[in-house]
Amino acid sequence: MSVNMKMIQQMQTRLESMQRELAETVVEGSAGGGVVKAQVTGARDFRGISIDPSVVDADDVEVLEDLITVAIQDAMNRATNLAEEKMGSLTGGMRIPGLM
Repeated sequence: MSVNMKMIQQMQTRLESMQRELAETVVEGSAGGGVVKAQVTGARDFRGISIDPSVVDADDVEVLEDLITVAIQDAMNRATNLAEEKMGSLTGGMRIPGLM
């Protein structure tokens, strides 16, 4: 087997390992000073949301909707950054389409 083929196989094995690690790692985003928190995996799978009861106001649902949206977006951004950081170490910083 050629040296290049061995390197490609090693890289593929490390990539699969990193993808498993990302799928198991949960990151959290928040909004409103932490009254709404969203959890997603490093693979950007939504896991859950927690809402402090003090922020729930039936007369102002729009504020809660905004806080939920911001918390989820924050969690997704953190997951994306984590994935880019981990994959960057594998690819030497090169962006390879389809890896993330």
